[in-house]
Amino acid sequence: MSSETPRCPECDSEYTYELGGFQVCSMCAHEWSPGSTEPAEESAGEGEIRDSVGNLLQDGDTVTVVKNLKVKGASGPIKAGTKVRNIRLVDGVAGHDIDCRIDGFGSMQLKSSVVKKA
Repeated sequence: MSSETPRCPECDSEYTYELGGFQVCSMCAHEWSPGSTEPAEESAGEGEIRDSVGNLLQDGDTVTVVKNLKVKGASGPIKAGTKVRNIRLVDGVAGHDIDCRIDGFGSMQLKSSVVKKA
């Protein structure tokens, strides 16, 4: 049965399904194109930053957060579906490669693996 659905390139889970033309992992919520079985970090060229589904990101893009994110010191999480405008790509700490400002939360850095290009 595992030969019918590809394994997740992020966590190697066999529990994946197709949704809207993408493969989705039910264990870690990673999304990727069906033809691509490599994680976005390995398929990206030098200096390229890609979102959770493999789209190339650039400075000034608008992205959407794909899952709820806990923020230390904030009263609540950043909700999935929150749009973030005018991002700036940086070489941040611990894999945080997007510098942005989110209404109600202020300036912060995000990982490209938790956003999708809008």
